[in-house]
Amino acid sequence: MTSHLPALIVLTPLVAALVVPVLAILARVLVRPVAVLSLAASLAASLASLQRVLAEGPWSYHFGGWAPPWGIEYVIDPLSGGMAVLVSFFALLAAFYAPAYLGVLAQLREGALGSLFLLLVAGLLGVVVTGDVFNLFVFLEISSLAVYALVAAGGNRATVAAFRYMLIGTVGASFYLLGIGYLYAATGTLNMADLAARLPAALETRVAAVGLALIAAGLGVKVALFPLHGWLPDAYSTAPAPVVAFAAAVQTKVAAYAFFRIFYFVVGPGGPVEPLLRLVGLAAAAGIVAGSLLALAQRDFWRMLAYSSVAQLGYVVLGLSLGTRLGLYGALLHILNHALMKGCLFMVAGAVRWRTGRQDIAALTGMARKMPLSMGALFVAAVSMIGLPPTGGFFSKWYLVLGSLEAGAWGYVVVIIVSSLLSAAYFFRVIEQVYLRRAPAPESEAGRKPEEEAGREPEAKAGREQEAGREQEAGREQEPEAATAARRRPWELPWPMLVPILLLGAGVVVAGLSSGFIIREVIQFAVPVEPF
Repeated sequence: MTSHLPALIVLTPLVAALVVPVLAILARVLVRPVAVLSLAASLAASLASLQRVLAEGPWSYHFGGWAPPWGIEYVIDPLSGGMAVLVSFFALLAAFYAPAYLGVLAQLREGALGSLFLLLVAGLLGVVVTGDVFNLFVFLEISSLAVYALVAAGGNRATVAAFRYMLIGTVGASFYLLGIGYLYAATGTLNMADLAARLPAALETRVAAVGLALIAAGLGVKVALFPLHGWLPDAYSTAPAPVVAFAAAVQTKVAAYAFFRIFYFVVGPGGPVEPLLRLVGLAAAAGIVAGSLLALAQRDFWRMLAYSSVAQLGYVVLGLSLGTRLGLYGALLHILNHALMKGCLFMVAGAVRWRTGRQDIAALTGMARKMPLSMGALFVAAVSMIGLPPTGGFFSKWYLVLGSLEAGAWGYVVVIIVSSLLSAAYFFRVIEQVYLRRAPAPESEAGRKPEEEAGREPEAKAGREQEAGREQEAGREQEPEAATAARRRPWELPWPMLVPILLLGAGVVVAGLSSGFIIREVIQFAVPVEPF
C-alpha cells in the first residue's frame, strides 16, 4: 500500500466526491464522516510521501507500469510533497468548519456541496503532484469548475461573481492550454521531465517564446496577478466563508506553485525566461501597492481581506520572479505564512457574519468582549500580515527583502516597506474596532414617551428598510437560526468553528518561530540548485 501513496493523495478525495452524492440520498448520516475520513487519508498519504522524499529523494510514480513520457506520471519531491500537505491540511480544517457554519442543509444540497468541495481538493492535489503539463491543465480545470459552483452557492451577488469568475478563469485556462500547445509543437512532448530535457534547444525560437508568454498569462489569471485579478474581490466577498477560507489559503497558491514548477524546473534559466520574469515581477510589485491601497479604501471587511490577498499574492510572485535563492525562500515561506494568515482571517470573518449577519468593518466593534478567542486569533493574523516579529509574516517579508537586495532590486524593497505600512493602516483600523471601541448600548425603552416613540417609528422603520436594502445589495448571508443559537451558547462559537480558527492563529506564531527549521528541513530542498 505504501508504494501507491502518490496515487492515494488524489484518489481518496476523488472517489469520495463520487460517493458523497449517493450517500446524501441513501445514508445521509455518513456524508460528513466519509468526507472527513477521505481528507484525513489524503493528508496522511501526503505526510508519509513528504517524509519519504525528504529522506530518500524525489519519487516518480507511474500509473499502470507505463513509463513516461507515454504513461501518466506523478512526481513527489520536497516542493510538491510540501504543497500536498498544505492543501490537504487546509481541506480538513475547512471540512470541520463548514457544517457548523452552514447549519442544516437540504439533503441534495448537502451532497452536491460536499462533492464539489472534494472535487476542488482532488483537482488542487492533482495539480501539485502531476508530472505532465497537460494533466496539470486537466486538474486545474477540475478545481476551477468546482470552485465556480461553490462560489455561486453564496446566492445573490455571489452568482454574478461566480459567472464573472468563470469567464475570466476560462480565458486564463485557454491561454495556458494554447501555451502548452506551442511547447508541444516545439518539443513533441508534454511530460515535464522530458520537456526539461528537450526545451533548452528550442528556447530561442518564437514558438517557445509565445508558448511561455501564454502560460505565464494563463497562470497569472489563476494567481490573481495584477492586473488580472478582477475576479477575486467579488468572488471572495460573496462566497460562503468555508469556501473563501480554503480558496484564499491554498487555491491561488497552487497556481503560484504551477508557475514556479514550470518556469524553474521545466524551463530553467536562459532565453526568453529572464525578461519574462522581470515583467512578471513588475506586475507583482504594482499589485502589491494597488492591492494595499484598495484594501485601505474598503469598509467591507471581506472586500478588505480580498484586496489584501491581491497584495499578498504579489509578494509570492515577486519572490518567484527575483531568481535568487533568498527570494525563492521568501516566496515559498510566504505561501505557507499567507495560507495560515488569510485562512484564519476569513474564518474569523465568517464567524462574525455567522453571529451578526454582517460583514462590514463596523460589525467588529466591541467583538473582543463577545468573541475573545476568535478576536485574539484575528489580532495575531493581522500582526503577521503587517509583518511584525515574531509572526510568520515578518520572516517571509525579511527573506523577500534580502532576495531583492541580492538581485539589486532596491525598488522592490521600497514596495515591500510601503505595502507593510499600508497594511498597518488598514489592519490597525480593524484592531481599533475590535478592542478600543464599544458597541453602542441599546436605547432604553422605559423612559421613552409615547408621542416620542410614535414620532420615531417612521424614522426607525425607514432605517430598517434601508439597512435591509444594503444587506441585500451586499449579498450578505442571513443565518437567523445561527444567530439565535449564538445568543444561547455559553461559548462564542461552536467548537468545530472555533478550533480551526485557534489552530491557524497558533500556526501563525509557530511558523514564525520555526521559520529557520522550515527552510532548513524542507524549503531549501524545494528550490533549484542553481537559481537564475
